Parts: sequence; structure tokens; C-alpha cells
Amino acid sequence: MRLALLLATLLTPLPAAAQDKVERVVMLMRHGVRAPIVGEAPLDTKTDGQWPTWPVAPEYLTPHGARAITQLARHDRRWLDSKGCPAPGTVRIHTNTPERTIATGRAYADALAPGCNLPVEHNPEGQTDPLFEPLRAGATAFDANKAVAAIAAWTGGVNALTARHAATIRELDRVLGCGLPAGCSTPGPATLKPSADGRGVDFTGPIRATSGTAQVILLQYAEGMPMRDVGFGRADAAAIRRLGALHAALFDVFTRSPYMVAHQAGPVGDHMLRTLTAATGPRLEVLVGHDTNVTALAAALGVDLDAPGFARNDAAPGGALVLTRRRDTRGPYVSLSYRVQPLDAIRSGAATVVDRPIAIPGCAKRCPLDRFDKLLRAKLAPVVAG
Repeated sequence: MRLALLLATLLTPLPAAAQDKVERVVMLMRHGVRAPIVGEAPLDTKTDGQWPTWPVAPEYLTPHGARAITQLARHDRRWLDSKGCPAPGTVRIHTNTPERTIATGRAYADALAPGCNLPVEHNPEGQTDPLFEPLRAGATAFDANKAVAAIAAWTGGVNALTARHAATIRELDRVLGCGLPAGCSTPGPATLKPSADGRGVDFTGPIRATSGTAQVILLQYAEGMPMRDVGFGRADAAAIRRLGALHAALFDVFTRSPYMVAHQAGPVGDHMLRTLTAATGPRLEVLVGHDTNVTALAAALGVDLDAPGFARNDAAPGGALVLTRRRDTRGPYVSLSYRVQPLDAIRSGAATVVDRPIAIPGCAKRCPLDRFDKLLRAKLAPVVAG
């Protein structure tokens, strides 16, 4: 009788909480909706209409953008598993130095733990942060000539890249409405070369010129502007998603070839792996950067960014790649997801948040922590000491 009772006890499944436990969450997030950067839509772009005004200075996070970040933080609070203020050291929020990233971090912190005054870390103004701007910081042994060759191999050349998006460029011309046979943007031929300081690449031409314009129109929609002001009244949600392919194409140059992936994602990927694998650390770490950071990490992981309302691989404002260290009876493992608000939810202010699980290439359904560390680290360029 005792033996039967013992066997029954041993064969009884463990509770779900004991089988699978979240130990740590590390995410890399793009800042929220901002006003356009000066020249993002090239100043010589011709339009039939006036660009609308924004409520904040160029590049700054808008109040509407901050409210969308609040919705994301409320959704993410579940990872803390606490009702009061998080214990010291359990949450770390680190941002790049531009206002839009710091303000995003502050809005996120205040909504994640209201009244708790969570610190938001960032480097002093004017000091380059290698996590978010690795090429500018010289954080890896980057070779601009090798980068140009790698980008050409990846894209088939910048002229081929332009040709692939010719129909979308024509659609953008329709939205801009200038009516000129040559198009509404006259950037000259596509070129790609090492930058003068050797710490990057200089890219010109139709994709470079139209990608920013497409992003500005998306930001108008995300900001909740009246539709008469979104793309001069000639862009609906479906058109905005199609035009987003022009912005996503920019990352084919700057972040998606294997060489650019290695160097653009090297420092931030190394940092995230160190946080994931450390014996002790925050329960939640949030890194707030830019679209280049999120797209580079996605490429290093070998995955696409897909979110409702956005073109594939066009990083959403507030969207984050989330690495979760979990533990089951077999030990620690990593899961990956893309946590994002649909574009229409950002526009309307709805609380809708999508947390889309993504299979990790190179792993089966479950990716052990040590294997994940090996897989991702193999895609990253080593960080240069000092």
C-alpha cells in the first residue's frame, strides 16, 4: 500500500509553476512615436500640400507616443510578479542619450511601477553609448571596405535594391502628389561607399531618400493625426504598410547583411547574453534604443519582425525583442518573442499589445541557455576592449 502511494506521488505531474518558471527577461526596445528628424523627409522633396506641424521639437517623443509606451509598460508589468514597488536591483532600464530614448525610458518606468520612481540609466549627453551606436563608438573592429562588399553581396547591389522597390517608390510619388514625371524626390544615383572616418558607410540614392519620407508618413498616422494630414490625405493604413517596405529596405543596407549584423548587434547582443547567463541580475532589463538596434538584433537571431500594420522588418515604435530565461525540470532555456502594439492601436490609444512567440533558428521547440548563448554569440563581432 505504501509502495503504491509512493509510486502515485512520484508519477503525479508537477504543478505548471514548478515545471516552467520565468527567471529573467531582457528586452531591446525601439523608442516611442517621435516627431520627424530634420531632413528625414529630404528637404527638396516635392509635394502637393504642406507637411503638418508637430507638438514637440524634431526628434522628441510626443505626448501621444508616451501614452503608447505606458500601455506597453502596463502589459510588461506581469513579468515582475509584484504588487508594490519592485525590490532594488530587480529592474534595470538603460537608454541611449537622445531625448526620445530617455523620455521613452521615463514613460515606461513610471507606468511599469507607478509612484516608485524607478531609475532610468543613460550615459551623459554627448557621450556615445556603444550598446546603441557601436560603429560611431568604435566598439568593434569594423572595416568599412569589408562592410561595403558585404552589403553589395547581400543586396545584389544598391541599384538592384532600388529596382526591387520601384513600384513602391511610384506609390510614394502618388501620395506626395507632386505630379512630376521624374518623381517627387530627386536624390541622384544610388551609391554606397565607406564613410570618410571609416566608422560607417555612406549610402545615397532613391532608397535612402524615400525611406525617411515613408517613415514620416507612418509616424503621422501613429501620432493620431487627422487623416487629411496623413500623407497629404492620400495614404490610408494599407498604403502606409506598403510604403513601410521602403523604410525596411534601409536596414538591408545598414543592419541585415551578416557583416553589418555582426558589428551593429555585437555590443548589445553581448550585453544581453551576459545579463541572461549571469548567476544573479535584474528580473527585468529594458534597453531603449532605435530601429537600427532592433533590426540588427533580429537579423543576428535570424528572425523577421512582423507586426500588424507594419511592413515586414520595419521596426515598430515601442516594439521590443524579448529574450526570456525560463527554467523547467531540465534546466534553464530561452524563449524569444516580439512584443509590440499594432499600428492602429498606437494611433487610437488602445491597450492592445501583441506578444508574438518566435521560434529560435537552430533550436527545436526548447532552446537551452548554453546553446542559445553559443548560437547568438557566433553571429556577433567581439567587442574591442577599452
